[in-house]
Amino acid sequence: MARNASHAGTWYTENARELGDELDRWLRAAGSAKRSNARAVIAPHAGYRYSGRCAAYAFANIDPQTISRVFLLGPSHHHFTRKCALSTTSVYKTPLGDLPIDLEVYQELKATGRFEDMEISVDEAEHSMEMHLPYIAKVFQGCSVKVVPILVGALQPDSEAAYGRLLAKYIDDPSNFFSVSSDFCHWGSRFNYTYYEKKHGPIYKSIEALDQNGMSIIETGDPRAFRDYMQEYDNTICGQHPIGVFLNMLEHCNTRLQIKFLQYEQSSHCKSMRDSSVSYASAVATVAAS
Repeated sequence: MARNASHAGTWYTENARELGDELDRWLRAAGSAKRSNARAVIAPHAGYRYSGRCAAYAFANIDPQTISRVFLLGPSHHHFTRKCALSTTSVYKTPLGDLPIDLEVYQELKATGRFEDMEISVDEAEHSMEMHLPYIAKVFQGCSVKVVPILVGALQPDSEAAYGRLLAKYIDDPSNFFSVSSDFCHWGSRFNYTYYEKKHGPIYKSIEALDQNGMSIIETGDPRAFRDYMQEYDNTICGQHPIGVFLNMLEHCNTRLQIKFLQYEQSSHCKSMRDSSVSYASAVATVAAS
């Protein structure tokens, strides 16, 4: 069974040539060289007209020659679960080609008893991982790659740590790569979030300071510091749990990775309490020089 590219034609173009050209343009504009020591990215998942350009700053770092498997960690926007869930399909479709799921790794993960099945309706309704797929298909064009999609539920801190420990061994294998899906602050009354520190000047500068604080904490790789930040500010980072799992992975793997944010954007500049915006940020995690 295949998961259809359910958001193609609405969140991004379903025309393969147009989509390929668009991604090519953004990847070139990002100006990043492929890094053979890159093991993971954090990238946004909004419609491409909002966050496609920002996402390129993450995906441009991938060296497809060294990677054969991409793990996707995406938040669940519509389906409530306190666990992580695996797709019941065997392939994820994109307008740029199909991406087969690594069923052997799926069997390993299922054997732990920690994962539940994600129904196809839940799978196709969720956009957080799908929005990374065209970039993966594009970057790996001409190369063989499999994907390991993992839907991350509303995890408690001890669960984030448990999944982090469980997945840590996979990041030690240099043929594996992790694509962590998250937008940053969703600001405005329609998101029920209007945190504003006037000392920063206009609202959008306050939002940026809030996000940059969180990004700096993520760069330290400390899952507890990130959790404290989230508890203090309640920032509406929709991928907080995938990020939490990833930070716990870094704490328990044998490879020392360094996270660096490369791009930050906002969908619009909020200047009054009636405005709203969503923030997008892209980061890469590379093997630290010993």
